[in-house]
Amino acid sequence: MYAIFKREFLSYFRSPVGYVAIAIFSFLSGFIFFSQFSGGSVNIASEVISLTSFFVVIVPIITMGLLAEDKKRGTDILYYTTPVSLFNVVVGKVLAAFALFAVMFINVIIHIIVTLSCGGKFGVGAVGTIIVFFFMAFMFITIGLFASAITDNQIVSAIVSFIIILITQLITVISDYVGTAVTSIATVLHVKSATATAIGNAIRKGIAWLDPFVKTQDFRLGIFSVSSLVFLISVGFLFMYLTFRVLEKKRWSQT
Repeated sequence: MYAIFKREFLSYFRSPVGYVAIAIFSFLSGFIFFSQFSGGSVNIASEVISLTSFFVVIVPIITMGLLAEDKKRGTDILYYTTPVSLFNVVVGKVLAAFALFAVMFINVIIHIIVTLSCGGKFGVGAVGTIIVFFFMAFMFITIGLFASAITDNQIVSAIVSFIIILITQLITVISDYVGTAVTSIATVLHVKSATATAIGNAIRKGIAWLDPFVKTQDFRLGIFSVSSLVFLISVGFLFMYLTFRVLEKKRWSQT
């Protein structure tokens, strides 16, 4: 696992990928911080929350080559022909991408130091948003890794992970549209108005329940919810398992 982690982490700095990701993250966080600082009121929690919205861009860049590049070069054959645990391969690659996120986050730590040195505050809400940031980073990294596992084209991998993450960020909006559509269809089918509305609301709430941003929004207020973090971890492990199964299927096809 450590060998995979070291190889993947260092590879970020042997190619433009790591530098591009760090540059984009630094620009975004710096712009948000400067906008707040020039306005006379700095809110680290608000900055971190804003940065989570850009996972849809940053994560595909970081994860698109984790497995797709190995497939393209043919080096993935080493995973299937050597006595290495494929789960360790998955974990090592996830940790490498997660470590890059930690490096990028140094920029925010600098902002925290500047804020405190200028007499600003760093409250419980900021701590909560930082915790959510890293748990969400883990979840979205696993989604990106899965996208990279199902194709040997980095661009396709980036597009797939972009779409999945974008859908995740728009779940609440999608749930509203689906709920309204179901209510309308039920009404057309001559279902009683009250029943049609109840069905639409139930479906809307069911889809909206999957929204990780809604589940973790209370963290910015300093209200910590273990169930929300368990949800993020569970989704992350689900996509890690799916990635493992994709690799496992490929291993058996090599024999």
